[in-house]
Amino acid sequence: MPTAPHTEKHFGSSEVVRDIVIGMSDGLTVPFALAAGLSGAIASTKVVVVAGLAEVAAGSIAMGLGGYLAARTEREHYRAEREREMRETRELPAQEEDEVAGIFRGYGLSDEQVAPVVAAIAADRRRWVDFMMRFELGLEEPDPNRALRSALTIAGSYVAGGLIPLSPYMVLPGILAALWVSVAATLAALVGFGYVKGCFTGVRPWRSAMQTAVIGGLAAAAAFAIARAIA
Repeated sequence: MPTAPHTEKHFGSSEVVRDIVIGMSDGLTVPFALAAGLSGAIASTKVVVVAGLAEVAAGSIAMGLGGYLAARTEREHYRAEREREMRETRELPAQEEDEVAGIFRGYGLSDEQVAPVVAAIAADRRRWVDFMMRFELGLEEPDPNRALRSALTIAGSYVAGGLIPLSPYMVLPGILAALWVSVAATLAALVGFGYVKGCFTGVRPWRSAMQTAVIGGLAAAAAFAIARAIA
């Protein structure tokens, strides 16, 4: 009797999602907290907009640069470890072969089963080093274009998130009216963003939504309270 082919679905863009989460979460909460804090100290929406846009610009550049440097560092670390493994397979082949054997023994294979597998892997140095990088060190080769893509994704997500809490101040003349609309819009965006993030990351969507909204709300409330206390 024919059976349907077994297919496994795995989410393969975790790095992109991580970058969006980093940029969007900070983009929503930091400008939101800044705008709320300024609303408690001044009565001009223009000042809030100017300060907010300046923060969004600076924050997106800083976050994007941080993502770029992190990805570059990850790639440099991979290259350094690969060169070290390549050198060890040349200078200490017996020790490296024993490490390969140890990995397979950890899966319950006997020495008789392990020996031909180790010999086959060690016969090709490139394949040998690839094996050690993945199974001994747990490192995957980073995408060479990851650094720039990460920087642009984080920066763009930060800008997109930051414009949400600032938009009411751009269209409403009253500071308090703009504040409350900003609160509603940002909390709705935080809930939606948290829900979507939960769907992608495997966390229960509504739990993720509530956690994201609470964190953003607490940040804005603290900024507002401090500004009102100082003003």
